[in-house]
Amino acid sequence: MKEILQYLFNHYTLSKSEAKAIMLEIAHNKFNDAEITAFISVFLLRNITLQELEGFREALLQMAVPVTLEEDGLLDIVGTGGDGKDTINISTLASFVVAGTGQKVAKHGNYGASTATGASNVLEELGYQFKKTSEDLNEDLFKANICFLHAPYFHPALKSVGALRKALGLRTFFNLLGPLVNPAKPKYSVIGVYNLEIARIYQYLLQKDSREFVLVHGMDGYDEISLTQDTKIITKYGEEMYSAQDLGFHAVSPESIQAGATIGETAALFRKILEGKGTEQQNSVVLANAAVALYHTHQYGSYKDCLLMAEESLKNGKALQSLTLLLQ
Repeated sequence: MKEILQYLFNHYTLSKSEAKAIMLEIAHNKFNDAEITAFISVFLLRNITLQELEGFREALLQMAVPVTLEEDGLLDIVGTGGDGKDTINISTLASFVVAGTGQKVAKHGNYGASTATGASNVLEELGYQFKKTSEDLNEDLFKANICFLHAPYFHPALKSVGALRKALGLRTFFNLLGPLVNPAKPKYSVIGVYNLEIARIYQYLLQKDSREFVLVHGMDGYDEISLTQDTKIITKYGEEMYSAQDLGFHAVSPESIQAGATIGETAALFRKILEGKGTEQQNSVVLANAAVALYHTHQYGSYKDCLLMAEESLKNGKALQSLTLLLQ
């Protein structure tokens, strides 16, 4: 590792094959915590390159525990995290709203590393027991229209550095890998990114895949459609800017979509929103993300049609039913 670090500190970057080899060694515990911390620190000082991201991703997918789901047309809604905004769990809430419409969701998530409450924290707090087998995941999909893949169960490298990431409490390149390595390999991915430079790297990488993708970025730094300012949406077919009004809503304030002070408070807020007791601003942000996800599967008509589907799911208790069934 010493030679690698010296090379990187001299402002060189890694090739795809070099990045892959290093990630494989990290997963196999070849380096101590100090060495891994130093390695991670390099990418706190500069952005990751496309070749480095490709290599890291390829290594994680190569080592991933295989998952076989019996549904076609799966969707994932996920963010990089690390935007420093400490919002309610918007992508996870939107996932349950989407599941309530009947669209099957394979949600990939983890504990919060650079944020207090990740998707895994909330679901665990609500009583969900993470599943490890394709059989159990398929059972969840069948009964609830959604399954949840807790990343450390399926990615040895993520498990090996989990405690270190939490101790650092900073956004690292592992934030960028999470949305790219869902072992269920869903057909559709809606990915929130915290800045446009990273969005470009994602765009170049994902255009090589056959699967559909949507990248969303709140222009004031959110890794989701926040409705606090305009949103950039990027697909294989181009990119557009959308205001809150374009998406059918009024703008919201950052304070209105803040998470709770603790995991318990955030989980209680999560349930409250799915119970139909969220504020107008909270509901608006969740519905906007759900509607955009549905629309970009190209199966449910216009964006307005998709928004009506999302509203029905949330307001008629279908989203809550998906959560209830998943927790059983």
